[in-house]
Amino acid sequence: MPIKNRFAELMPDITEWRRDIHSHPEILFETHRTAALVAEKLRAFGVDEVTEGIGRTGVVGVIKGKETGSGRVIGLRADMDALPIEEATGLPYASKTQGAMHACGHDGHTAMLLGAAQYLAETRNFDGTVVVIFQPAEEGGGGGREMCEDGLIARWGIQEVYGMHNWPGVPMGSFAIRPGPFFASTDQFEITVKGKGGHAAKPHETIDANLVAAQIVVALQSIASRNADPVEQVVVSVTSMESSSKAFNVIPPRHAMKGTVRTLSPEMRAMAERRLTTIVHSVAEAFGAEAELKYHRGYPVMVNHDEQTEFAAEVARAVSGDCAEAPLVMGGEDFAYMLEERPGAYILVGNGDTAPVHHPEYNFNDEAIPAGCSWWAEIAERRMPLR
Repeated sequence: MPIKNRFAELMPDITEWRRDIHSHPEILFETHRTAALVAEKLRAFGVDEVTEGIGRTGVVGVIKGKETGSGRVIGLRADMDALPIEEATGLPYASKTQGAMHACGHDGHTAMLLGAAQYLAETRNFDGTVVVIFQPAEEGGGGGREMCEDGLIARWGIQEVYGMHNWPGVPMGSFAIRPGPFFASTDQFEITVKGKGGHAAKPHETIDANLVAAQIVVALQSIASRNADPVEQVVVSVTSMESSSKAFNVIPPRHAMKGTVRTLSPEMRAMAERRLTTIVHSVAEAFGAEAELKYHRGYPVMVNHDEQTEFAAEVARAVSGDCAEAPLVMGGEDFAYMLEERPGAYILVGNGDTAPVHHPEYNFNDEAIPAGCSWWAEIAERRMPLR
């Protein structure tokens, strides 16, 4: 199993970086401390170029191989941001920032890519250029989109791009991947039902916004059960409901709802948006109410490219001896924006039997560091071999 020996030597340092980042989580684009730490480390490693402020607070490092005649340029991307969750791990390096924690392992991703960058800057055993990408605001902010719009791909001439995410439930240090659609698109909607309020003892004099909202919630589930092809995936979830009244004896005039729509193809995405719009307005009209709908398209479907996925799996098998077929994931991932611009692949590295991501007791498994670092390093060395 070619876990690189250098990463065993670097393990204490990488673990220390990871735990320091974990102790100081930063949300969305507010990754100022983390970005500064990343830039400082990259410069200390002797990478050829370090650029800050890409996509607001992203960092890009350039590492040239012993040879560059191949002209190949590969991007390796890690995310840096944390979540607005109160940590409950009780760890000695737990979050020092109230209401924020690294509950998705981005601290581990950043530390592993830093470790890979140090190794690649030391050895440079490849023919081409590696661009290491440290991205803010994956957790809902669209940092990947912001970096792309800031010229990431064209400015550094990136030809292929690879990303990684830890995954609880996958054996520690092993890998899983799948070609094609992998992570879902993530759209959001806000619905305001406008009725006519009144006394709870006189419902006939009202248009009950709560009743209309309840009917909309039920009707929206027909999108998955009756509009979608059963072999396709679509999830419509109403996740927040709030009446304009808190009283026991008042029928409210307004009711607000929020939720998400998740799909794995552009066709299903368009169908779900179209049907949701029709259902919301038609149900409200049927009860004599009005409905206001705001529909926000979020991250697109993240699609792994076939050739790069097979290569990524081959590297994973070389590193760990195993690369399983990953399940479809209905969560979103804004690495999708980079994969829309260039071919590449996104892989899962096992976090072992731990709490799930986005959980207050989650913690990145430091034992996965050598495998993750080795995979990123091998991606560069095998895709751009010295002749």
